[in-house]
Amino acid sequence: MVETVKPIPSTWCPGCGDFGVLAAVKKAALELAIPSHELVLVGGIGCSGGIHNFLDMNGIHALHGRLLAQAVGVKLGNPKLTVIAAGGDGDGYAIGMGHFIHAFKKNASFLYIVMNNETYGLTKGQASPTSQLGYEGNVENPFDAILTALSIPAPNFVARTFSGDPKQMTQILVESLKFNRENRGFAFVEALSPCVTYNDTYKEWRAKVQDISKLSGYDATDRAKTFQLCLDTIAQGRIPIGVMHRPREVSAEAASLELKLLPDRTGPAVADIDLTSNRATYERLLHALA
Repeated sequence: MVETVKPIPSTWCPGCGDFGVLAAVKKAALELAIPSHELVLVGGIGCSGGIHNFLDMNGIHALHGRLLAQAVGVKLGNPKLTVIAAGGDGDGYAIGMGHFIHAFKKNASFLYIVMNNETYGLTKGQASPTSQLGYEGNVENPFDAILTALSIPAPNFVARTFSGDPKQMTQILVESLKFNRENRGFAFVEALSPCVTYNDTYKEWRAKVQDISKLSGYDATDRAKTFQLCLDTIAQGRIPIGVMHRPREVSAEAASLELKLLPDRTGPAVADIDLTSNRATYERLLHALA
């Protein structure tokens, strides 16, 4: 009998926006009827990165900023698994920025959720890459992950949600996980998730969020049009949320990483390596090295 570590009670502050993400992940997995043993969540470093400790599924606590590399490894190890990576804006957009950019290009079929609270909540509220001008003495303009994601010409699913709208968040996570489970590629969802202790933005964000699907000219298959809608929304002092990019069916050349490398969808973790059935192959390899 295999024993597993059971979920522990959350260590987040009461009211943290990450609770909304936790609930949405649970609801999405339940709606899609994904067995817990087929789910893997790779968590980053920071408050949000501990989310896998509170869920009944396989979990890995990754190195700071390196969760995407490990998520790619899990997906390639066994493409039949449903893989989620989850971390914060500091983890993903600072030390993890290099992996963040390359995840779009690699296009492996897993979901990356970034809980953006515009601060380093775990280490007591310093300015993060997404912090607004003036926050804790910040003099740098905030980084916008959605504009960056839309600028990369790859068939990825891209969206932004808000913990203050749990219904929309759940719907978007369901769609993104379906996208992954169909081996269509990488899905990126930024979750606006206020830190009630150091940067409580609930009231401000609730007043500013704008679902771009309700705007004239919206077309989630048109990357350039969505990019312009986001720019216009930001210029009006609003925060664009919703599905930003929903790829059309793509060619074989733009297929997901696991289908390019493992067309039979059998990764090394589940491959048959028995000597008897593979003897001829092993002997050919040995002969080639002789």
